[in-house]
Amino acid sequence: MVFSYVIQWLFIAVVIGACIGTASAGFLISLDWVTNYRENHLWIIALLPIGGLLIGLLYHYYGKNVVAGNHLLFDTIQEPKAIIPFRMAPFVYLGTIVTHLLGGSAGREGTALQMAGAIADQFSKPFRLSTEERRILIIAAIAAGFGSVFGTPLAGAVFGLEVILVRKFRYNAIFPAFAAAFFADWVTRAWNAPHTHYVVSFVPEISTITLFYSIIAGIAFGLCARLFTQSMHRLTVIVAKKISFPPLRPFLGGILIAAVVLAIGTTKYIGLGIPIIESAFHQELPPYDFILKLLFTVVTLSVGFKGGEVTPLFFIGATLGNALAFALPLPIGLLSGMGFVAVFAGATKTPIACFLMAIELFGVESAVYTAIACIVAYLVSGNSSIYSNQKLGAPN
Repeated sequence: MVFSYVIQWLFIAVVIGACIGTASAGFLISLDWVTNYRENHLWIIALLPIGGLLIGLLYHYYGKNVVAGNHLLFDTIQEPKAIIPFRMAPFVYLGTIVTHLLGGSAGREGTALQMAGAIADQFSKPFRLSTEERRILIIAAIAAGFGSVFGTPLAGAVFGLEVILVRKFRYNAIFPAFAAAFFADWVTRAWNAPHTHYVVSFVPEISTITLFYSIIAGIAFGLCARLFTQSMHRLTVIVAKKISFPPLRPFLGGILIAAVVLAIGTTKYIGLGIPIIESAFHQELPPYDFILKLLFTVVTLSVGFKGGEVTPLFFIGATLGNALAFALPLPIGLLSGMGFVAVFAGATKTPIACFLMAIELFGVESAVYTAIACIVAYLVSGNSSIYSNQKLGAPN
């Protein structure tokens, strides 16, 4: 029984991992290209409203059954119904590429998860999967998409297990999630897709006072995560009420974003913001960077542009940690790393996955500090999450 289970899911993991890893590689390479093009042709940001209108029209007339995005993935796991339409993958890919090319502030995790889920679910019928096996398939796909797009397969596997039902793992999905995440990451790396490396150069010895400062930082990260998620949900509702025709939302939002970028004279708060994240680990940045990135991202995603929240959350967390270094006597790189994962943990309710991501990205030396930051941020952030239909399971 165990042998047949392992063989079955190893085969499925290899198949979906190859497809998802290749899709992630193409997506990352595309993102790298459009980001470089935008930064070398800044006039293109003026076209953001037109790009937003086109995205809105595409989803309004042809993508109403996939506009729910990540929520559709979660709903499929919780109550499997029709196969996720394959069009979700190309639609979210195109929407995200346009968003980044023209200057929206968004990430890549949402796109990776939706592409992965849409691709994987197409195999449900050919593989003759039961309802429960289909749930496991989507969880494995989420793990593969997350792990391959960030280059963190261990965190990706746990994220796929942890994010679906907070406080409760689906243990029958552990092997498929890990197998799919690691194979998809291997495939993505085989395509030489770009991944970013971060360095926490110095970690102080653990003491009562440094742990106390870590808790204080974790509280700040948790409050920031709460501010982000609540702002996202509230602005999304307000925009939907005020602007009844969906395609107009990203059009008008695009006008606002492009005008503000022109007014402030910098592009540091749009796109992924990877250069600023890297800078946060080794040099002092303006203490207001995190709040401006938060505002740009909330507006971009609330009006209907495509992408994810996670990389902006990395930016927000890292720059908030950088700002806290003015008040807390911990190394600037360590605080930035703690914020990088802790704000994400609070906003997604996945502290274990975020702690493991910290180990994969920064090394085990900072593990105690990042663990404290993730746990405290998770507790302080409350029940609000960027995934509004995320379910809270009873603790085991």
